[in-house]
Amino acid sequence: MVDNNRLSSTRLRQKRAKKGRKKAFLLFFLIIFLAGAGYAGYVAYHAYKAVDKSYVKIKGREDKSEKREAPVYVSSDPFSVLLLGIENYADKGARGRSDTIMVATFNPKSQTMKLLSIPRDSLVSIPGRTRKNKINAAYSFGGKELAIKTVEQFLDIPIDYYVTVNFNGFKNIVDEVGGVTVDVPFDFDDINQKWERFYFHKGKQKLNGEEALVYARMRMKDPRGDFGRNDRQRQIVAALVEKLSSPKTLLKIDKISDVIGDNIETNMTVSEALAFRKKYSAFDSSRIEQLQIKGYDDTIRGTYYFRPDEVKLEEIKASLKHHLDITDDTTKTTTDENESSNNSTSDSNDSSSQ
Repeated sequence: MVDNNRLSSTRLRQKRAKKGRKKAFLLFFLIIFLAGAGYAGYVAYHAYKAVDKSYVKIKGREDKSEKREAPVYVSSDPFSVLLLGIENYADKGARGRSDTIMVATFNPKSQTMKLLSIPRDSLVSIPGRTRKNKINAAYSFGGKELAIKTVEQFLDIPIDYYVTVNFNGFKNIVDEVGGVTVDVPFDFDDINQKWERFYFHKGKQKLNGEEALVYARMRMKDPRGDFGRNDRQRQIVAALVEKLSSPKTLLKIDKISDVIGDNIETNMTVSEALAFRKKYSAFDSSRIEQLQIKGYDDTIRGTYYFRPDEVKLEEIKASLKHHLDITDDTTKTTTDENESSNNSTSDSNDSSSQ
């Protein structure tokens, strides 16, 4: 005969045990979820603090370029960025040269980017200097502030943001995203600063940080000289944009943030960077239009210079202004705009070599 009281008691214990297992099961996943959320929070906080270290204001500028009537907002307005690749120096007191000079413009309506490489040997007027000089000399003379003013004057557009990255930072970022793939235009080899030799073969090739730097800097073996060099640099930038846009990159955001904080300077705040990412969430390398300055070679007092073709330069200016939604009456003319513009002879003693 079955003891109904004992059976009921047993079923009650089994039901409670099953319910307890369910609670434990749910608690286990809740703990995992909270741990994951806690890690995400930690990563977000870590990334924020790391990137915040890279923020450096432009001296003498409040909240906008002198060529702007009003401040711009990355979430709603077209804006420009000056990208400067800076040589590393063992002496921290020394100011390196801007080995790479690029201007990127972004338009939120079309969700596109225009990328222009400026040959570093371009002969230009530098604000405050009595003679024309190579454009990469501006950074040597007056840091990012003078480089920005020089580019603004040269292209007749406002530079809203700047980013400087040294060679170590460039290599580390490429390595952190797992390398970049480029289309090598021809076979060549070249050396790095440690005299190590690297080989590049025509066609698709994946590059690590050191290889990417050598690939981007080589020009002596390129029949197109600075033009070929600029093309390869734009290739690297487009490949990096592609990698940084990948969801896989989010898993390395804390490490990438550390590299940014240690090797990059910019006047873009973390909140502006987040607003940019949100606005341009679908952005990738297919939305980049690459521009090139035409011109010809020249030698003055034994020093090589690149002279931009004035007609072609005006076309570049018009293209950038259109992309920035700028008309002649929406920009301000700086006081340095026409300084030394009639002086076409450079001072070879000021020229920044190579």
